[in-house]
Amino acid sequence: MDPVQKDLTARKEEIIKELELLFKTNLKITDWDVPEADDQEAAMLLLNILQEGLEKIKKDVEAGKYNNY
Repeated sequence: MDPVQKDLTARKEEIIKELELLFKTNLKITDWDVPEADDQEAAMLLLNILQEGLEKIKKDVEAGKYNNY
């Protein structure tokens, strides 16, 4: 296993928890802003937004945007 794989594997759970925290924080903000919101609908819409963001990052990575980050 190369050093990058080793580092990211060691931090995998932390990264996943941070992503979940981002999701939960934004879902909670929606609940505050729109008290009558359907939580299931809000969660699905939020997942779509996060997925869109991940897809943009993936395209940027593939285009070399982070090669010398």
